[in-house]
Amino acid sequence: MGINLNIIKLALHVCLLGFLFVIIPSYAQNSPQDYLNAHNAARSQVGVGPMRWNNNLAAYAENYAKQRQGDCNLIHSRGPYGENLAKGSGASFTGVRAVSLWVGEKPFYHHNSNSCAAGKVCGHYTQVVWRRSDQLGCYRTQCRNGFWFVICSYSPPGNVAGQRPY
Repeated sequence: MGINLNIIKLALHVCLLGFLFVIIPSYAQNSPQDYLNAHNAARSQVGVGPMRWNNNLAAYAENYAKQRQGDCNLIHSRGPYGENLAKGSGASFTGVRAVSLWVGEKPFYHHNSNSCAAGKVCGHYTQVVWRRSDQLGCYRTQCRNGFWFVICSYSPPGNVAGQRPY
């Protein structure tokens, strides 16, 4: 009887560990500090000060992300904040991965002309490094189709026509 109890305890421990290995990666690189670190690293490269986490922006992002769970379409909220959206598949598509996609547009931004390279997108990058945008709130959710949807909201909003990000 003692052996069976030990086997049961061992099985429970193995199940618990397995559960933790499934849960923990889904939260990896999705904390407020992870989003801030990714944004602030890009901002420091161009001499822009750090952002601060804003719980109201995060709540706004969460609310909108949950509205997109049904289709995961990259449709902007048209809210009062600056906004970057991304989607991807697999648990490896984290919030930090989304920020790296936006920052990956950096080579397409030409500071001298304050424009994007022909046929390229760079507005996500310019929002990340927008000097006046100093508050951030982000959220990541899994959509019903299995994709991950990431939104970051910025205040004050960036990408103001006729102005440079830095």
